[in-house]
Amino acid sequence: MLSIPLPFLAGLVFALTLYRSLKGVEVSGTRRYFYAFLVLYALQGIGVGLRFGYGVEALIPFLPVSASLMPPLAFLAFRGMTSKPPPRPWLHFLPPLVVAFAVGFQRDLVDLLLLVVFLGYGVALWRLTMSRGGEVMAEASLQQMLPALRAARLTAVLMLFFALSDATLALYASLYGPGDIPLAVGLMNVIAVAAVSAYYFGPDFSQRRSATPAPEATEEDRGILARVEAALDERELYKNEDLSLAKLARRSGLPARELSAAINRATGLNVSQFVNNRRIAEACRLLRETERTVTGIMLDVGFSTKSNFNREFRRVTGLSPAQYRTQGSAAQSGSAAQKRA
Repeated sequence: MLSIPLPFLAGLVFALTLYRSLKGVEVSGTRRYFYAFLVLYALQGIGVGLRFGYGVEALIPFLPVSASLMPPLAFLAFRGMTSKPPPRPWLHFLPPLVVAFAVGFQRDLVDLLLLVVFLGYGVALWRLTMSRGGEVMAEASLQQMLPALRAARLTAVLMLFFALSDATLALYASLYGPGDIPLAVGLMNVIAVAAVSAYYFGPDFSQRRSATPAPEATEEDRGILARVEAALDERELYKNEDLSLAKLARRSGLPARELSAAINRATGLNVSQFVNNRRIAEACRLLRETERTVTGIMLDVGFSTKSNFNREFRRVTGLSPAQYRTQGSAAQSGSAAQKRA
């Protein structure tokens, strides 16, 4: 009976997790890098599993080249979600060409080159996610900015992990032989699956910080805030569930970084929370004045998932939508009874 190698499972789990996290996220230009990265990662897991699980030696020349393609594709995929996509993306395909040349003519350099590629792109992707500017993930919808950011950080961490672990394996094999390499590869992929599972099922604490108005807001910040509010209300832009920071910046006629920083200084909120406040205000009005269902109201004001809507509604009002409607009905009944008395 055939067994399923762990690298296959790790590649499939990671590819599916990224796909679910980034499904529907808009990017500047093309999504082909994102899809190519997901497919290649899954295929790499299959290839490694066949190589170490079933001893398919014919894959040995191809695996280093396909591995060296993954970091550039991942970087291009996530960079496409920012407001500044790379001007010359073709340059990022030079490292795989160098690795392919080394596979054919300088085998001793392959492990070192892979280490450099994975470390370099892992650090570059991590720095991209830590940038202190509103342009990070600006093309993702406001509801997906944080999931996309977490997915990018997970990818960067896994790149760094595989760079260091592969370098360790190469050193171990040179000193003690390749006998224990399949077991080590299995352990590496157990760690990768655990990390992906923790990312996917673990809680997201990124929005649990209390919003505190910043004292350094200027008149210019308040002017920007007025322009953003006008843009949100124009044609009810805030109801667009695909609204992104980049779209809002374009409609406001402002750079994404400047808009994001001004909102944070003037309100103590990030852009997503600021827009969601406007959405929740409209949801509260509809709950008070109409008999529409909570789900219908949720969709009408720009939310696509109940979990996000309920979380943001409770953040703003301290109540669930059902509790808010019940309290509003009770208050109206009490007011009507007082008038009759």
